[in-house]
Amino acid sequence: MDWITTVDHKKIAVLYLIAGALFFGIGGIEAILIRIQLMEPYSEIVTTQVFNELITMHGTTMIFLGVMPIIFAFMNAILPLQIGARDVAFPFLNALGFWTFLFGGILLNLSWVMGGAPDAGWTSYVPLASSAYSETHGVDFYTIGLQIAGLGTLIGGINFLATIITMRAPGMSFMRMPMFAWTTFITSAIILFAFPAITVGLVLLTFDRILGANFFSIEGGGNPVLWQHIFWIFGHPEVYILILPAFGIISEVIPTFSRKRLFGYSSMVFATILIAFLGFMVWAHHMFTTGLGTIANALFSISTMLIAVPTGIKIFNWLFTMWGGQIRFTTANLYAIGFIPTFVMGGVTGVMLASAPADFQFHDTYFVVAHFHYVIVGGLVLGIFAGLTYWWPKMFGRLLNEKLGKITFWFFIIGFHLTFFVQHFLGLLGMQRRVATYAPDQGFDELNYISTIGAFLMTIGVILFLINVVITFRKPADAPNDPWEDGRTLEWSIPSPPPEHNFTQIPLVRGLDAWWKEKMAGNTEMTPAEPLGPIHMPSATPLPFLMSVGIFIAGLGFMFSKDEFGNGFMNFMFHNYIVVIIGLLITFGSMAVRSLFDDHGWHIDPEELEDKGAKL
Repeated sequence: MDWITTVDHKKIAVLYLIAGALFFGIGGIEAILIRIQLMEPYSEIVTTQVFNELITMHGTTMIFLGVMPIIFAFMNAILPLQIGARDVAFPFLNALGFWTFLFGGILLNLSWVMGGAPDAGWTSYVPLASSAYSETHGVDFYTIGLQIAGLGTLIGGINFLATIITMRAPGMSFMRMPMFAWTTFITSAIILFAFPAITVGLVLLTFDRILGANFFSIEGGGNPVLWQHIFWIFGHPEVYILILPAFGIISEVIPTFSRKRLFGYSSMVFATILIAFLGFMVWAHHMFTTGLGTIANALFSISTMLIAVPTGIKIFNWLFTMWGGQIRFTTANLYAIGFIPTFVMGGVTGVMLASAPADFQFHDTYFVVAHFHYVIVGGLVLGIFAGLTYWWPKMFGRLLNEKLGKITFWFFIIGFHLTFFVQHFLGLLGMQRRVATYAPDQGFDELNYISTIGAFLMTIGVILFLINVVITFRKPADAPNDPWEDGRTLEWSIPSPPPEHNFTQIPLVRGLDAWWKEKMAGNTEMTPAEPLGPIHMPSATPLPFLMSVGIFIAGLGFMFSKDEFGNGFMNFMFHNYIVVIIGLLITFGSMAVRSLFDDHGWHIDPEELEDKGAKL
């Protein structure tokens, strides 16, 4: 009950982490099945229909439900600590964002046991995603599940924007914020502008499929290319929603383990802003083969290539941070250092794909698959592992085993490059993506075999990480405030794990890398910006959980509203939208309770804080 009702950002971070691990595991199993199927020509491990469902669900699960919540776990756990805040701006909304995300993800994955998973690819292009070509409810699970999960992400993004704008500690100007706080801020702004686009697209596709509308149907005057525009106006900024937080993590890890301030801090900030701005201007590079015309192709080629400039600034700044530094090759730093060349490789192939004539040849081949995975797995997932290893003691009070961590790193990165490096050549040889099998003796056989072996090595790496977590949790939570000894930002100035109220007194920030600055001045704790006083805390509440349950029920009810059941009662409940009404009543009833009954929270008195301090 404590976990269901909590509004504490640190507990919600743990919930996001568990949910992300669950969905990441599901997506990983789907990936392994795909690679086993493609290990040899004419393989029949799964049917063609199941293969289509696997590739759709692997992409959708990994992008929307696997890595996204782990990013939000970092944002929840670390951001308030980095800016010297006691919580996020809206703790209630924070909990609501998590539960709506979780129930949207559960709804999507229920499709496996409720009549068939989505099968139109993770981009769900029409007309493949129309009811004419995808007759089961699979795509309905996709559209409604992602709408619910996306609502949670949008709520979270708005919350982090408000938190950073209004809750920074005294003295923490924008140009004194840690880079992870900056990337969280800019990522949240992208979420605010990008997610409404995909929500509109998903609503229109839902109307087409369930209510017989014609937004994307040529016969009814619609336009299937419209879906591509709507999807990619969201889809390309989504790549930066994923990768910018990883940039922020790398920008925290490298300075800590180089014992140096981040090189070119201000240029990093402006490069991040420029990436976000340009990210909204490149969506049609996914559509070079749709016949937009030479002018559109040329403009989108140029804008895509321009993004390489701010990204290059970041790469060189990380390298210059390490240059001349006292580098420590901890597990977290190995992931961060491995991230740099791997992400550069993904960026280089991105510039190749930005050339429209070249893209005509690469399009829908394994070259694109390799590029995308170099950016997302080689970039984002390595960044996530760096962040998990780096902040684990702060979140849980225990250091992960370094030796096992380094073994994990080598298994994962060697497996990654084995899996995806050869896929560039598969693409250049002409192997199409999304094919369930292939004929032998086309030059595909050995490369696919190597790729599958690499996938198994990556899997071993992930399992070793989980073993490390289990071993670590058997130890007492005795990590010091600053377990790496070279922590630079505010989160390392408070106990590990942090107390419920984070800061007994809000700190006074006197420069960039505030904690490092205090340590260099000979201080053992942050200078407080306020006297000791009562601390206001928000009350736990089950309402976010109940509101999300209501939305989940309403989504299922709407999806099956046109189905014929073998039971008269079921037909009555679904055909008359009674299930939808029940779900909406639960949600709006919970909203009414929230509005009508004012909860003023509770306070921690200074005496309690002094008692806890004496015990510590």
